[in-house]
Amino acid sequence: MEKFLKELPKLAEEAKKESQKYFARLKKRTPKRLDYLMQELHDEEFKKTDCLTCGNCCKTTSPIFTNIDIDRISKYLKVKGAFFVEKYLERDEDDFLVLKTAPCSFFDESDNSCFIYNVRPKACAEYPHTNRKKFIGITDLTIDNTTVCPAAYNIVENLKKRLPLEGNKKVKHS
Repeated sequence: MEKFLKELPKLAEEAKKESQKYFARLKKRTPKRLDYLMQELHDEEFKKTDCLTCGNCCKTTSPIFTNIDIDRISKYLKVKGAFFVEKYLERDEDDFLVLKTAPCSFFDESDNSCFIYNVRPKACAEYPHTNRKKFIGITDLTIDNTTVCPAAYNIVENLKKRLPLEGNKKVKHS
């Protein structure tokens, strides 16, 4: 996994333009079965991928924390919500509450586990979002996630194989 993680940013960058073109064409003619196919690809990938062997998302990125997440985690930690926000969170350029530090403050680097796993933010629980309903609306996020998450990268590459799109070439009829 370590070797693949080192290669992942380069692999994802090399595939980025192709993925952007692929998703742009897919948005023009989105198959009704896309969400089902994504769920299938997601399930197949996570039968072989154990996040505890990676933890790259926790090491490098921050989820968005909603007020519901803050309330739930604060209660679990037995601290006031305002204290939790002040200690761990900050507003990003898009005005979302995110972690102040990376790796995540609740990430245990010894075994890639999470100290607050049972009450983790919704964004963490749903990551890498490849099985989300109306997947077509988050393709840009998914392309970004391919640089961090080996599973997201594999899912996107498998989607391109399982659902190949015809080019925009016009066929001449004689």
